[in-house]
Amino acid sequence: MLNKKVEDAINAQINAEMWSAYLYLSMSAWASANNMPGVGHWFDIQYQEETDHMKIFFNYVIQRDGRVMLKPIEGVPTEWKSPLDLFENALAHEQKVTSLINDLYALATEEKDFATQSMLKWFIDEQVEEEENAKNIIDNLKMINGNGYGLYTLDKDLATRVYTQAAPLAAKAGA
Repeated sequence: MLNKKVEDAINAQINAEMWSAYLYLSMSAWASANNMPGVGHWFDIQYQEETDHMKIFFNYVIQRDGRVMLKPIEGVPTEWKSPLDLFENALAHEQKVTSLINDLYALATEEKDFATQSMLKWFIDEQVEEEENAKNIIDNLKMINGNGYGLYTLDKDLATRVYTQAAPLAAKAGA
């Protein structure tokens, strides 16, 4: 059974994961509206992954005899200056999510909740990958430096991203 502090923190993380999904859906819409369907596709997959993450936390609370308490999702940005601005915002957001996951892990450690610590290890590893992916695209955009053909090529490359459900933990958690 989850203790109340950990349960409340995971419920807050459920809300944060849904906000992340909403943000990435907004980013997908912006990219698509700005003639970058590959970038839009890349962010649509980000959206799907965030909903998987939310569902992992959701199922975990239920599995541990806790109570999921859904709260309203705040609005998200809808405009960016450029593809570089878009991905820099995505990276900053992923860094914030990393901080949230680290705070959850610290709380689980403080509360001696070893099961939650174990579950969170997958998210810690996932966040390293999320930040690296965004950083690599930022590096590519900086090399392109506004070159239309470079942006076209990157957009085509990002269109090839394939959605895979959030690793073994997602399947185990029933996501």
